[in-house]
Amino acid sequence: MSRMLFSPYTIKNVTIKNRIVMSPMCMYSSDTKDGHTRPFHLAHYEARSIGQVGLVMIEATAVDPQGRISDQDLGIWDDDHIEGLQKVVSRIQAHGAKAAIQLAHAGRKAMVDGDIFAPSAIAFQEDMRTPKEMTQTKIEETIEAFKNGATRAKKAGFDVIELHGAHGYLINEFLSPLTNKRKDEYGGDLKGRYMFLRNIIDVVKTVWDGPLLIRLSAAEYAEGGNTIEDFVQLGQWLKEQGIDLIDCSSGAVVPAKIPVFPGYQVKYAETIRREADIPTGAVGMITSGLQAEEILRNERADLIFIGRELLRNPYWARQAALELNTEIEAPTPYKRGWN
Repeated sequence: MSRMLFSPYTIKNVTIKNRIVMSPMCMYSSDTKDGHTRPFHLAHYEARSIGQVGLVMIEATAVDPQGRISDQDLGIWDDDHIEGLQKVVSRIQAHGAKAAIQLAHAGRKAMVDGDIFAPSAIAFQEDMRTPKEMTQTKIEETIEAFKNGATRAKKAGFDVIELHGAHGYLINEFLSPLTNKRKDEYGGDLKGRYMFLRNIIDVVKTVWDGPLLIRLSAAEYAEGGNTIEDFVQLGQWLKEQGIDLIDCSSGAVVPAKIPVFPGYQVKYAETIRREADIPTGAVGMITSGLQAEEILRNERADLIFIGRELLRNPYWARQAALELNTEIEAPTPYKRGWN
């Protein structure tokens, strides 16, 4: 029987062989501290492609050295990064998967030496540094950094780009009323808080015509934060701007208790998909093929993003196929063990 989880999915000019996406997850393994790939990255991402993940998305990759979550993060702020990223892409694509990159800036949550920046001078919590409020010039430079990152991602051969607008990092900080207290055109109401992201999308699309995704934290778990209605409105604006899919995560813009349970974020993907009429990806404690198939069959999301389960098991796709009583093609060297 045909299973939706293993059906192809086309975004613009890119067809993914199944609906399984490896979520971007920080690996903290660029031990050179200059944002370059290491042998680990080649092995790590290639293994998931061999494991039959349809779209392998590499970790949050910083468009600015001061925008790294840690100084062990990958970077794409310099042309010197392109060669190493090309090697990762070729390893992923060699086994039939498509390659994606998440372009990111950590904002006030950056854990690097030197100044850190945010829309407003508010620390994430008491034991963390207070960022500098971004000037108009700094905002413009950062928007340009995302454009340059997209240019380099294209040169490296990536099939898909995702913008990181979640988890309390810079784009998320601009979007949230909890972290954006600006009085200029980049603050105020939702339309003003969207301006930073709007401008990033506009400039990225001048250099990138492939699939463009965005990850959003579609719940802030704090009084006074954006509501699901706000995210539906954002979804409508994002669709109008040409975003192809919203990867729906949640939380981490401010310290908060998050109720975590299997599929706890799927409701956000379902609501935005239905009410904003835009494709979505579901993520968050999705651990089995049966669970993933239910989400897709009930039209709650279009893609399934798998994170920690793929850290535990690079061959999760095979496990899911067995659960769903369906067959997938094994990599030739593994047929003796998979069949």
